Amino acid sequence: MRRLGSVQQKIPCVFLTEVRNEPSRKRDCQQFQVVATEKVNPTALASGIHCAEATEKIDGTCCYVTTYKGEPHLWARLDRKPTKQADKRFKKYQFSQKTCKGFVWNMDEDFREVQESWIAAHRVKHENGHPVPDEHGHIPGWVPVDQTNKQYCWHASVVNYDVGVALVLKTHVDDEGLLEIVSVPLADLMEQTLELIGTNVNGNPYGLGSKKHPVHVLVPHGVLRIRNAPPVEFQQLFSWFQECQEGRVEGIVWHCDDGTLVKIHRHHLGLKWPVGDTFLNTRPVVVHVDETTCDPDASEKDLFRSFSNINGHPFSCIQDIQFEP
Repeated sequence: MRRLGSVQQKIPCVFLTEVRNEPSRKRDCQQFQVVATEKVNPTALASGIHCAEATEKIDGTCCYVTTYKGEPHLWARLDRKPTKQADKRFKKYQFSQKTCKGFVWNMDEDFREVQESWIAAHRVKHENGHPVPDEHGHIPGWVPVDQTNKQYCWHASVVNYDVGVALVLKTHVDDEGLLEIVSVPLADLMEQTLELIGTNVNGNPYGLGSKKHPVHVLVPHGVLRIRNAPPVEFQQLFSWFQECQEGRVEGIVWHCDDGTLVKIHRHHLGLKWPVGDTFLNTRPVVVHVDETTCDPDASEKDLFRSFSNINGHPFSCIQDIQFEP
């Protein structure tokens, strides 16, 4: 499958940002708003942003495929966060110093416990054998998706470890305008990051499935190329998001030739998300999931079984996929 940059860290905005004292459009409980200025981020310029590949930013939860107990395995994003006391101390320092630089963490006591199988994300710095928190006080990382853990039941629904496959939404190899849902060997997804989207993820901005028959799929990062991307210029991007059908997306992630990733979110521009009639739901999709990927003992609600029952069926968009009889 086509590979672009792996999302292991928080991606910086393509523009320099500033903080405004107004309620966030993205987070209900946040009393400040991070917005883009019109100045392009020097990191983006140094990485050749004007030659970068523009791709759709998908609204879901981040996942990662790597080895666990010797086999390819799906991992869920879990950032290690400070305890309440440590977080209060960190924010007090930030407020008084106007920066997080110079703050000293006690790595043995300041962070919440995580399960033993937790691993730090790539490129997390280490000091004295401990991973170092980022500027938000978090340590990005991953935990393996266990099919018996209810916390990750929707992650688990898109993988079959017995067969070693995952349910993936991607562009059709012969027609970039056509999407397809396929079962892909986990071995073919090794070291890739993907976005889990669906009925029970992030408020379901794409309107997939139903409570009775939930629909979830993995979308490899970078797989949905923006074919008519606007130039990296504030006003042109603002107009594109407002006026173009292809702009009815959560945002753009640019994949630079040197591996750097930068993004723009609609909220950076003061624009609403989610929106009705997302661009993802203007694209036709076909299902290619056969019964060989199904567990013969699985229930009728098993996602692989449900997709195999509509194998070969075309739909006008992914939102139209329903498993009701």
